[in-house]
Amino acid sequence: MLRIEDISYSIAGTPLLVNASADIPEGHKVGIVGRNGTGKTTLFRLIRGELTLDSGAITLPPRARIGGVAQEVPSSETSLLDTVLAADTERADLMAEETDNPDRIAEVHARLADIDAWSAEARAATILRGLGFTAQEQRMPCSAFSGGWRMRVALAGVLFAAPELLLLDEPTNYLDLEGALWLESYLAKYPHTVLVISHDRGLLNRAVNHILHLEDRCLTLYQGGYDTFARTRAAKIAVAESEAKKQEARRAHLQSFVDRFRYQANKARQAQSRIKMLERMEPITAPAERAFRKFTFPEPEQLSPPIVQLDGAAVGYDGKAVLSHLNLRIDQDDRIALLGRNGEGKSTLSKLLAGKLDKLAGRITTSSKLRVGYFAQHQVDELRIEETPLDHLRRERPDTPPGKLRGLLAGFGLGAEQAGTEVGRLSGGQKARLSLLLATLDAPHMLILDEPTNHLDIESREALVEALTAYTGAVILVSHDMHLLSLVADRLWLVKGGRVAPFDGDLEAYRKMLLAGDDDPAKAKPKAQAPKPKRPSRDEMQELRAEVRKCEARIAKIEEMRSKLATKLADPDLYEQARVGELETWQKKYAEVMEGLHRAEAMWLAASEKLEAAER
Repeated sequence: MLRIEDISYSIAGTPLLVNASADIPEGHKVGIVGRNGTGKTTLFRLIRGELTLDSGAITLPPRARIGGVAQEVPSSETSLLDTVLAADTERADLMAEETDNPDRIAEVHARLADIDAWSAEARAATILRGLGFTAQEQRMPCSAFSGGWRMRVALAGVLFAAPELLLLDEPTNYLDLEGALWLESYLAKYPHTVLVISHDRGLLNRAVNHILHLEDRCLTLYQGGYDTFARTRAAKIAVAESEAKKQEARRAHLQSFVDRFRYQANKARQAQSRIKMLERMEPITAPAERAFRKFTFPEPEQLSPPIVQLDGAAVGYDGKAVLSHLNLRIDQDDRIALLGRNGEGKSTLSKLLAGKLDKLAGRITTSSKLRVGYFAQHQVDELRIEETPLDHLRRERPDTPPGKLRGLLAGFGLGAEQAGTEVGRLSGGQKARLSLLLATLDAPHMLILDEPTNHLDIESREALVEALTAYTGAVILVSHDMHLLSLVADRLWLVKGGRVAPFDGDLEAYRKMLLAGDDDPAKAKPKAQAPKPKRPSRDEMQELRAEVRKCEARIAKIEEMRSKLATKLADPDLYEQARVGELETWQKKYAEVMEGLHRAEAMWLAASEKLEAAER
């Protein structure tokens, strides 16, 4: 068991953790969540012993090995496979040991058998393949790969070493969708304890069974995945807010009595009594919620369809085609996710559509007024670190008043303080929001996003989903975030074997296909360009409208139930020790109602989308 007991830690006099405690049983898979800057990565460094606690203690099982990915593997001539094999230092030392002592030889062979050393190469190859390396690439030297790919090798090494306590800090940030899905599955079956800091909602729902929340310098362990945590926390917040309001009303009543009667002789004793009651009253405060981080995308004018048409197009580098025979159409209301393993050409297609690459063959027809916004992860690194966000906007809009530029920055969650701060001192999430603002500044008709969520926290990712849902232009998405893709994309294109074709199935089917190790494009059943649906009849339209109204009525009914339960949970008598069992029952009912509300809202959204599509 990992035991965190009343730990406190400060940086430059600012407390990050104060009397924080948590017990993590052996074998648990725990997702660590909390606002950026609350100390999640610092907690990992404290567990590893890299930092010294101000007070408290962190204890681990005897001889437990701690593993994590601190940095990418060096650029060397050692092959990827050998690099991963070397990560299991015990096996490497035993294999390299030379001795003539027959007893020692027997001990070495017995230990090698115990740690399954003879299957090591096959296990290492399986991990590397899951993270996107072909058999041929596994034999290549590390120096042949970029930093991002060498981070994958470092991750493969720590997974192969299988430490008793595995600490992973945003491991999907340098993975594609396929690698992220494989990692989810691997972590869910990992034989030891896992602590993972992540903003990837899919991973936090499928790979972990507990959530450790870092908030207000304390730690709270919740059972279940992220969605369960979010519902439970929402119920707690509702109760705390209600209790805080009740206490504030009680305080106001007592204070009013004191103010009126404290100097009247016949009421002085009663006034003093109420003053003491006020002093003894422990303040109740609702959990501090993160300020909503929004994205405000400008709305483009409507163009006649299609806005982009590719006929027999090819694209590549140095005259060599990566993708060819591209026959694709994009309309302004399209929401398209590009699927396919790294190296197949998703980013190449994105650059072609963004005008960053010229076609090698075929024809590309675009609307004469088409404006395209393009966001790629490397653009975050291309921001001028010595300039402020305001400087970046001034360069693009030299004639715009500073007040209006600040308003644009505020629309992307960059307040007055960040607007005047050098980019080099901003967080990764703040840089990503600035890059998104620059990409959408001209109200593009088509927005191409290549891994837009890598540095965004969960709240910012949800804000991005809302902004993309409201956006009236076309969206082309490349992302490892299944949650984002499932909420935004309504069309899937598979990039495979030098071709691009619609994928016949949904994201869940694609996920199952990948986890089964089957990424054959023939078996994936890509199909020809889908025909435009026929216009529905009047009766069909009436049925669609009736379904929307039915969903709205269902939501209203569930909302009424939720309101009643929230009132019940706000009853302070319910929190008496003798009624703990009853409290748990009401909390469970509240969680069930919230789950039903989420399902009802999803059904309403699906029905509304069908109606909107029919009306178009």
